[in-house]
Amino acid sequence: MHEPSATSSTATRPARLEAIALCCVRNETTLFRDLGFRADEGDVLLIGGPNGSGKTSLLRLLAGLCAPESGTVRWRGTDIASADADFRSAVEYLGHANGIKLDLTAVENLEFAAALRGGRGSAAIPAALDEAGLSGLGETRARLLSAGQRRRLALARLRLSDAPLWLLDEPLTALDAGGREFVAGLIGDHARRGGTAVVATHESPVPPSVTVKRVAL
Repeated sequence: MHEPSATSSTATRPARLEAIALCCVRNETTLFRDLGFRADEGDVLLIGGPNGSGKTSLLRLLAGLCAPESGTVRWRGTDIASADADFRSAVEYLGHANGIKLDLTAVENLEFAAALRGGRGSAAIPAALDEAGLSGLGETRARLLSAGQRRRLALARLRLSDAPLWLLDEPLTALDAGGREFVAGLIGDHARRGGTAVVATHESPVPPSVTVKRVAL
């Protein structure tokens, strides 16, 4: 699926994130081909499609975790195949797995995440836990949290990140209504600050105040 032609103002400069004629093959099955879109500051792209259509594979391509069969992903005009540490530090990826350490407490998990980014955001850990609905659970080991609480903890890492590009794979998984509001607030705030988010989802986790683009697989 191709989005409508860019306006003259956006066509004259490289997109923050751009996919050009992407083709993805997994286990000898073509999941998608000739896929193209662009995303700039403040954009939220919702990637939709049935199970097995390649939503997770697309996010992994955009993150540089695997290579397309053909086509190109560009970050600020540069092919990410030759991207350096600057691109990797610009990306925050949240997959199906929460990526938390079960033997660490909620606070320790966020401290670990902050340490990976040079300690940036560590002062915001108490507020991040509170906003995620985990107030009072900071010293609880992650293995004792419910599935929804673990997902909230994984999402709380986003509050500590200054990465301009968020790649989120079904972020609403295991969340109740309050958790969904938390995700909507996270994505909405990120977009309003000029961030870019690409979200694979079966339902929109974006507040009405945010304009979205849609890509169907």
